[in-house]
Amino acid sequence: MELTIQGAQQQMQRGEQTALGLTKYYLERIEKFDPALKSVLEVNPEAQQIASELDAERQHGQTRGVLHGIPILIKDNVSTADQMQTTAGSKALLGHIAFEDAEIVRRLRLAGAVILGKTNMTEWANFMTTNMPTGYSSRGGQTINPYDPNLMAGGSSSGTGVAIAANFALVGIGTETSGSILNPANQNSLVGIKPTVGLVSRRGIIPISSSQDTAGPMTRTVQDAALLLQAMLGRDTRDGITKTQPKNVAIPKLERLDLNGVRLGVPREMVWSHLKEPEQTVIEQSLEVLRELGATLVNTELPEAKAISELSYGVLIHEFKRDLNKYLRHTPLGNLANLIRFNDADPQTMLRYGQLLLLAAQSSLGTKSKEYQRARAEDIRLAKGGLDHVLQGVDALIYPMYYGAVVGAKAGYPSIIVPAGYNQKGQPVGITFLGSAWSEARLLEIAYAFEQATKARVAPQAAPL
Repeated sequence: MELTIQGAQQQMQRGEQTALGLTKYYLERIEKFDPALKSVLEVNPEAQQIASELDAERQHGQTRGVLHGIPILIKDNVSTADQMQTTAGSKALLGHIAFEDAEIVRRLRLAGAVILGKTNMTEWANFMTTNMPTGYSSRGGQTINPYDPNLMAGGSSSGTGVAIAANFALVGIGTETSGSILNPANQNSLVGIKPTVGLVSRRGIIPISSSQDTAGPMTRTVQDAALLLQAMLGRDTRDGITKTQPKNVAIPKLERLDLNGVRLGVPREMVWSHLKEPEQTVIEQSLEVLRELGATLVNTELPEAKAISELSYGVLIHEFKRDLNKYLRHTPLGNLANLIRFNDADPQTMLRYGQLLLLAAQSSLGTKSKEYQRARAEDIRLAKGGLDHVLQGVDALIYPMYYGAVVGAKAGYPSIIVPAGYNQKGQPVGITFLGSAWSEARLLEIAYAFEQATKARVAPQAAPL
């Protein structure tokens, strides 16, 4: 329980544990406890064989790095060319086996990871309709938060969040368009990294928006998140956005325990007014910890904060139609229009919460329209322009929980959320650090120092876990 990547590697190096042993352990936990949580849609029937092969490599003195033999769970919108399906949580894609691995899966396999299974998610990454509960899908049902069944699981990477919180794998992969890593990480007391758009390839991931989509780690520690991100990042000749990343991007070795000289912006007026008292207490205590670590906290606000808080679906609606059709072209479903017809044919199963956003995307004018061009320009002006302005004077911005997700997503900038504590009901509360493009190394150092000073994460205590 609560095993880390480095801890697992030390056990395997000493001969106390094997990749196969770890894999069996997590598969047994999934079989025993996940029926109550519905976080894992299917397990990889090849996982034990893969683990055994990796053990054989180790026995012959060959290891691929820190992920060698590490069991990983992956969100169901990430393609795997194996015996598992890739469905984005929808019964409309049942039976779909991807013709090739997503690029991040290819990298993880090369690094020695054991792909343990696929996790449940809010159907179509929560871009099917506007009132679907986070963690619900027609394929997997409703994912349950292990800390409190009355607390939302968070979305859309709900299954990954719940599964890693409940110790069903060492680490997990989520995806984010706007809050879909940060939100479930907050709800399940995890570390989540939403990288700069372009740091990680999106090829092979069922999309919403090419301007905002990215994959990222969801883990129980900052160190594990850093190690997982290092294995995922890099340029991909078939995903042009990755060409924008700086050369030789690397994740630092995390050793710094102070924040002397670090300036952190606190946009109080924009977000603090939305906090309820129990969560506000946790966040204020977190700010005090940051001060004690040596950080200078600066009250700051984004220009046109009200307009930023009202950023709309405009860009996503248009990009979703184009980008999803590109993916569905390689599936039996074919296109978005056929998906809508499939849902209409079985409304009791497929339209429990409707398909408002699917219909809006299908009827949109597309990315060549003036409507889209105006919406995209406004997003960039407000989000990227606003963040660039305030980040000139600070190393990062601090947001309570996941409240900075939208502005960071629209700008394509990175965020890291870290467990900060729990409210009076024992429900998790996180704190997010948001930085400028390609500032993951600095954000990780800040997050690591905060984590080591607080050690806030506590595993869910609810029976029968």
